Amino acid sequence: MYETFWGLKEKPFENTPDPRFIYYSQQHKEAVARMLYVVREHKGAALLTGEYGSGKTLLSRVLWHELQQENKFQSVFILNPRLSGLEFIQEIVHQLGGHDILPTKIDLFHALHKLLYANYNAGKHTVIVIDEAQAIEDRNIFEEVRLLLNFQLDNAFLLTIILLGQPELKYSVMSLPQFMQRMAVRYHLKAFDERETQEYILHRLSVAGAQRQIFDEGALHEVYLCSQGIPRRINTICDLALLVGFGSNLALIDRDVIVKISQDLDSPDFDVKCMNPQASQNISNQTAQGLDAFGQEKKPPQKV
Repeated sequence: MYETFWGLKEKPFENTPDPRFIYYSQQHKEAVARMLYVVREHKGAALLTGEYGSGKTLLSRVLWHELQQENKFQSVFILNPRLSGLEFIQEIVHQLGGHDILPTKIDLFHALHKLLYANYNAGKHTVIVIDEAQAIEDRNIFEEVRLLLNFQLDNAFLLTIILLGQPELKYSVMSLPQFMQRMAVRYHLKAFDERETQEYILHRLSVAGAQRQIFDEGALHEVYLCSQGIPRRINTICDLALLVGFGSNLALIDRDVIVKISQDLDSPDFDVKCMNPQASQNISNQTAQGLDAFGQEKKPPQKV
């Protein structure tokens, strides 16, 4: 909707795990390096936690792309871990290429054993990534995951398990000492500081094709205050800011725009409005006609 107005090739602040937009803060570099270490060295398990919206899923996509390029691994991604113990093993076997529907757990474990050894003999290591692992409700699932680590050789594991989740996941795993002892790496992602928040915004704008300044210094500072440095919140605020600026024909996003958006997001009557009252009423049909919020032919603003 607003891309042409701001001179962008695509939307820069979508809340989807697109590796092209990854911003490598120091802690994100460290998290990726640790996960790659665990996988490449055929360690048993790793635990990556972080606040909601801190970029864990995006990092898992980066990891997946890296493993695909190396062609030495076969990966399983479980995005919805709210499964029974039987369904959990069935999903792993299915993603590893097992096509038969096996109704019993013993049959599934035999099939999994064959698949893991087939990968090993083909020179590939098996990696299982479980996203949103804090959503696992059945404590027995963690026990099932731990038991998977019994598939090993004398000197190495036949698979590596990476758990991703919100902070409460740490306590779930810590309550299982035998599982915790298998964790070769543990890492926690924190929110961005102000410098990282600004760099993150500018990086995503650059990837999307920005050729000029879009957010002024006051706006960048306010985004940090309102988002508390959480990437997903940053994306939501900045995306709405670009929409509001487009609807109101602004040359720059300033602090007032971010304050207004933050107030609307926090309001029980959630209704983000454009700065000009007419814009919220006319933005949809005028956009279709190529007009701005004031009924004028829409053109990108000049540099200021």
